[in-house]
This record gives sequence, C-alpha cells and structure tokens, in this order.
Amino acid sequence: MRIISVALMVIVQIAIFSGCQKGAPENRIQKETDAVSGINYAALQEKAAAFVPSIGKSGGEIVLSTFSDPKSFNPITSTENTTTEFTSYIFEGLVKANGVTLLPEPNMADTWSVSDDGLVWNFHLRPGVKWSDGVPFSAYDVEFTFNDLIYNPAIKPNSSRDIFLVDGKKIDVKAIDSSNVRFTLPFPYAPFLRTMSQEILPRHKYSKIVKSGKFTTTLGIQTDPATIVGTGPFLLDSYVSSQKVVFKRNPLYWKTDSAGNKLPYLDRVVYTIVADQNAELLQFKRGEVDYLMAKGEDFPGLKKDEQTSTYTVYRLGPATGSNFLFFNMNTGRDQSGKPYVDNVKLSWFTNTNFRKAIAHALDKQNMIRIVMNGLGYPQWSPMTPSEGFFYNDKTTQYSYDMQKAKEILANEGFSDKNGDGIIDDKDGNTVEFSFVTNSGNNVRGKIAEIIRKDLEALGMKIHYQQLEFNSLVQKIDNPPYEWDAILMGLTGGVEPHFGKNVWHSSGGLHMWFPRQQNPATDWERKIDSLFDTGVKEVDTEKRKIIYDQWQQIVSDQLPMIYTVLPERILCISNKFGNLNPSLNGGLLHNLEYIYIK
Repeated sequence: MRIISVALMVIVQIAIFSGCQKGAPENRIQKETDAVSGINYAALQEKAAAFVPSIGKSGGEIVLSTFSDPKSFNPITSTENTTTEFTSYIFEGLVKANGVTLLPEPNMADTWSVSDDGLVWNFHLRPGVKWSDGVPFSAYDVEFTFNDLIYNPAIKPNSSRDIFLVDGKKIDVKAIDSSNVRFTLPFPYAPFLRTMSQEILPRHKYSKIVKSGKFTTTLGIQTDPATIVGTGPFLLDSYVSSQKVVFKRNPLYWKTDSAGNKLPYLDRVVYTIVADQNAELLQFKRGEVDYLMAKGEDFPGLKKDEQTSTYTVYRLGPATGSNFLFFNMNTGRDQSGKPYVDNVKLSWFTNTNFRKAIAHALDKQNMIRIVMNGLGYPQWSPMTPSEGFFYNDKTTQYSYDMQKAKEILANEGFSDKNGDGIIDDKDGNTVEFSFVTNSGNNVRGKIAEIIRKDLEALGMKIHYQQLEFNSLVQKIDNPPYEWDAILMGLTGGVEPHFGKNVWHSSGGLHMWFPRQQNPATDWERKIDSLFDTGVKEVDTEKRKIIYDQWQQIVSDQLPMIYTVLPERILCISNKFGNLNPSLNGGLLHNLEYIYIK
C-alpha cells in the first residue's frame, strides 16, 4: 500500500490465495444496481470475464497524464504511487492478478506447486523470457531480488521488506537451477501467492552495484534510460522533468496474442505531467490526452458531449483507496532533545475524543454534493466496499453533528474562554494548527477546503496550505516531521496484509507516528498483534474475523479520519480497440492488448 496523489489504480497486484488455504473468499460482487452509478456490478463483471481480445495491429501510442514527477525508477525503494506505476511497465513478477477476477495468473512463472503444509512453494519459470538486453531471465534473478535487495538491511527505504517478513522472519529463497526457484516459509503465510507479483530485477545488471553499496542511488531520475533493463512490456524511453515520461515497446517482451503476434501492440505509452485536474480535463477535451479519470463535477458535461465527441464515458462504481485526515502523534524527539511535536498540540492530537469530535464535525454529504456532484460515497473504514471480502460494513460511523462535536470537546475542557471565537484547551492554549494537502489534485483540495471550514466552525484556527506532492511525502517520511494535520490518500486492495507498512506500529508508512520501536498505545499494540496473527491464519473466514477487528479498532480510535470515495468515472478515446472495462481493473488492465483501430 502506497501513498498516492490521486486515487489512480490498485498498484499492488492482488489475487486469491490457493493451495493450503481453506475456504477461499467467494466473489462477493453486489448483485443489485448501485444507487449512485446505476451499474449492475455482476452483469458488468460477467461481460468482462467473457471478453476475448481481437487480433490487433502494432503501432501508435496512448497518452496518459499524471500530476507528479517520479522520485526514481527503482521498484525496491519506491514508496509512492507515481514511481510504482512507472516501474510496473518495466519490471514484472512471477505471477500477476487477472484484471477482471483478481485470481492469480502465471506470468514469468508458468506453473507452481505447494507442499501439503503450505510452507514450500516451487515455481517453474516460463521458458524463453529474456531481459531487454537479451540476457535470459533465470531463477538466479529471483534469488538475487529477494536475498540481495529486499532482505538487504542496507537498502533503505525498502517498501517490500515488511511484506516479506513473516512474523519477523525471512522467507528462504533458493534457485534450484536456472528454471526453478523454491520459497520456504517459516510459518504459514496466507497472502504468499499474492506477493509473487513482486517485481524482479536482473542480477547481472545490479549485483556489483549492490556490493558497492550504491543501489539506493541507482535507477534515479537522472539514470540513462538505455541502461534500465527489464522484462516488462515497455521500457523507459525518456523523461523530462515536469513535462513527460515516455515508455517504448519492449521488442523482447515474451507475451504474444492468440495468432502468435508479439505484444504489446502499442509502440509507446506517454505520460504528460499536468499541473492539476483542470489542466488534465482541458487536455483531454482537446484530444491531447487519451484517458481521463473524471471528477464528479465534470461528469454532466462529459456525458452530454459523449455522443458528438470521440470518447466514451465508463462508470465503474466506488473507487478503491481512500482520502483521510490524520494528525501528527509522534512522541519522538530530535537529536537535541526537542520534541517533533509541540507538547500542547501533542496532547490534543493524541486525545481520542479530540479526534472523535472532529469526525463528527466533517460534513461528508457536503463533500459528496459540492465536490463530487453527488457521485460519491462516505467512507468509514480502511477498506472500501469495492475491495470485497475483507471489508467490514459494521464499523463505527460518525454522523455529521456539529453540536455533538462541540459537546465532546467541552467535556474534554475545550471552550472559547475569551470570546474571540477560537476555542482554547483546559489550560488556556488556543487550538491552532497547520493543515496541509497536496497540490494538483483538485478533488482533494476541495475536500480539504470543506474540512478547513468545518474545523473553523468547530472553533479551531486553521493554517491551510497545499504543497507539491513529493515535498509533502518528504515531510511525512522524514525528521523533523514538521506538520500538524494532513489530508492524504492511499491505494487500496483486497488483501489487508499489504497495508502492514501503514498499520503496524513499526511501519514506515505508519504516518501519524512512523517506525515506532515499541507500540505507543495499547490499541496500536492490538493492531500489531492482529496483523501478525492474520498473516499466518490460512482459514479465510477466521482471517475475516481478525481483519474485521482491525477495522473496528481503527474506526473507534481514528488514527485516520476517513472522508469520501468518488465514483470511478473513466473516459477514453474511441480510437482504441480491445478495451475491457472491469470493476477491479478499470480500462487499462490489459494494456498490452490495446491497439489503435
């Protein structure tokens, strides 16, 4: 799970665990028509599952858009969505998730087997796969990626390490020969097969760099694109800061269509870096961008013009991912002994009732009406309805009730003691703090404006600003952690354990207080225990109970105060063939088959 600048797509590959797992999750797609979108989910998915791609023709490009520059092209050290999205074109894993069903599919491994106890997994690699420089892909690349990169303590940050530590222990990864690799787990590990979408890097290219201690600075944004070697459908062609990122077709990509023609069909994937969603919409309408994730407020105009324009609008129900407000609860100190967070503010932010009052003060229906033109959904949980089986629909919900919010604060000693319209705490300190979100995402910016007004109506003095996305991530990730409150988002997925880096107290993305040596609170200790237990429980129904408890704790303690989810409204040029809209994969999950008609 990674920080995102806009709810774009589920980057973490997801699939349903097989082998030793008991009672695999049923496909709990809603049968009824969605009240907001009017879409019958089951009918849409049945059509998507029955889709057979036609034989396309090679050539042409698709132009997409993004709001942020990549921080690197390194899939091991990346922690944010933009970089991860880009590296997914270049590097691949042993398995992948089907964009319609979410079931695991062979990818660079063509078969696998698992022992009766679920601890030993053997993967046979697909014959003929080559790196883009012509060197054969082998099991030694897999062994290298895990043992020398993921499990290398000198490589920081490392977004994959938490996922591949089972109760703190490493998975033993051994190349049996060039075509077979064995994974031996220390304990049962429920989401193991899902994790095998982990991108593999070439040993012959990076082993010497790792030994020199320079891997964390390799694959940076200044790297010569010609030197980046992958097995994916596309390769990095060029990058111009604040302008564009261009990927070119990998001529050695292993996949072919049913007629034996090499894929992908497209020659190039071009990302234009745009200032914000308004600029993105304008470029889409002018035909300069081929694909748009539309805002609810833009839907009426786009739908009205659809019949006379060269694009189609698709409605795909609630988005995955999240937008949430969180406070800096870091009790740590810098090297001089100065607290990262002022003690007065820390006493507010760590007060659960302070956070509950704010939860009641946020007008989610107003956000949906004003920001999303009514095309949205309130969110109450770390998981969303569209993420399926593990979603807990019985978590605590905080209705919009400003009077109740004020009563909660009054009971904690907060009141306007001098009549200036701003509340003070019980010691007379004015409740005043900074509130930040990222620039470029107009939807999130408008949600933040509503939150600011709601907090001011509650009697708080708010200093609101927007920061460039990567700059904001740096504030969250690194000392001296100079921030008070932030509105941010995360990608989503059906596997809760992939959020361990966020929810475990030791996690690097435990944003309100990252990398704790010991859990700061009893409820964080309980969440740690639930994640440590849930990952080893192979009975799916028992896992459901475990992760229901996690979501309930989050809704009771509110380390993140969730806001609203948009409806997924996707628009794409009519010039493309083999589009297969899916609730889970959107429109681009089968990009290698998409072609210019």
